[in-house]
Amino acid sequence: MNAKGIAYIVTKSNMVAAFGEEKWTAFLQKLAKKDSYFSTVILSITPMPVEKLIVCFDEMCAEFFNNDKMQYTSFGKAGAKAVLSPTGPYKTFMLMTKDMKQFVESVLPKVWSTYFDSGVAVAKLEDNVAHIKITGVEIRYTYFEYLVMGYFQQAIKMFGKQSSAKRIRSLAAGDKDMYFQYVLKDS
Repeated sequence: MNAKGIAYIVTKSNMVAAFGEEKWTAFLQKLAKKDSYFSTVILSITPMPVEKLIVCFDEMCAEFFNNDKMQYTSFGKAGAKAVLSPTGPYKTFMLMTKDMKQFVESVLPKVWSTYFDSGVAVAKLEDNVAHIKITGVEIRYTYFEYLVMGYFQQAIKMFGKQSSAKRIRSLAAGDKDMYFQYVLKDS
């Protein structure tokens, strides 16, 4: 399974803004010594194996966040904020509808398929709860699931609703899908 390189590019940009170019460059040099993949040029359209993205995020957690892997949720939120903002490359997703139900059920699954070359996202809005299920994914890593959960939570927030997010089912726990619920609240 591959992710578009935009996930890496946005992460790099966010990390440089937070920690500076020097610290990011030093981090990337250390990472490239551990895994030669990171000595190659990664463009926004580069198909990047998700396993490599996970390696990068795990190393970032160790280097910059005292090995706090719950930062994956923050990485997802920061990524959504960067690409879905009015100046972001995926801003059109935010302009496709003004209706929350249509945003959840139509737009959010398109966001998934824009980033990843496998897996299917299905979303439904019922009784002010957004249900997002992702099937067809072989990545069984808890913190990757938190990345996805944080991304969708931020997208919903940018559309105008706060939410509390909950992971209902987990590939990492042996379930056949990732299933998240977002209870919507007024912003």
